[in-house]
Order: sequence, then C-alpha cells, then structure tokens
Amino acid sequence: MVALAGVLEFISGFVPFLEMPQGGRVTFAAMVPIFYVAFRRGPRVGIIAGVAFGLVVLVEEPFIYNPIQFLLDYPLAFGALGLSGFFRKLPWPSMPVIGVAVGIGCRFISHFISGLVFFASFAPAGMDPATYSAIYNAWYLVPELIISEIVMLILVRRGILQLYL
Repeated sequence: MVALAGVLEFISGFVPFLEMPQGGRVTFAAMVPIFYVAFRRGPRVGIIAGVAFGLVVLVEEPFIYNPIQFLLDYPLAFGALGLSGFFRKLPWPSMPVIGVAVGIGCRFISHFISGLVFFASFAPAGMDPATYSAIYNAWYLVPELIISEIVMLILVRRGILQLYL
C-alpha cells in the first residue's frame, strides 16, 4: 500500500498547477492506501505505513531546511495519517469520514507548525506567519481531504475495500 501511495504521489507530480512552491501538492488520492492500512490493521501499523510513505514523498519531493523541519514535514506529518486507525471500529459512514478528517487534520497541524517556525520568511510583507502557514497548507490539504473522503466513501460503499475481513 505504501508503494501504491508513492505511485499516486509520483503521478500527481506531473500536473504542475497542483504543486506548491515550498512543497506539498494535491494528489490523485495518494493517502487513501495509507488510510486503508490504518483502518484495516489499526493505528500502529497505519502510523508505520504513514512514516514509510513520508520517506517516499521525501525522495520524490525533497524540501529540507532543518532537521526539525524534516521531522515535522515528513515522518510526523505522514505518520499522523495512521491515527485514522483509531476510528476503525466506528460504524459506516462515520469511520472513513471521521478517520480521514482526523488523519489529514493532524497532518495539517504538523505542516502548520513547520510552516510557522521554518517558513515564516516566505510570508508576504505584512502577513502574519501563522495566517500564511494556515493558508499555504490548507491550499492543498483541504482538496486532499475532500478527494480522500470521496474516494474512501466510494470504495467502502461499493464493497471494494472489505475493511473488516
């Protein structure tokens, strides 16, 4: 699933208008395989898969300015996707909706902190660094949330992802 997520992330890199200048992009549901692992195997395995996916993204889209920024933007941010596994016992459709929202929300928080601390200098003159970081990260993570929610709901509703085997 990590490999599938990496391929979806890689393919998304060929659409340049979906990519942000200091990292981050809207993908073709690249996080869905990680959510599937988290829902199927639980948060521990989901977090491990998320960290592995973060390292794949690091190879595909490296933006490293500081060791702490590296940790916040790659292993911690993508590992946070696995937190969705805590919601795997919820009934459908709550499980994919809440789980995906929590996973991407926690990823947003990690990127937001990184942006606030390490990328504040990119904020336009007169703009608060917190506002800049929130807007910058929401610009690609909100579409990612919508895409991931829709794809997960379709896959679960159609029975394609048999989450409880």
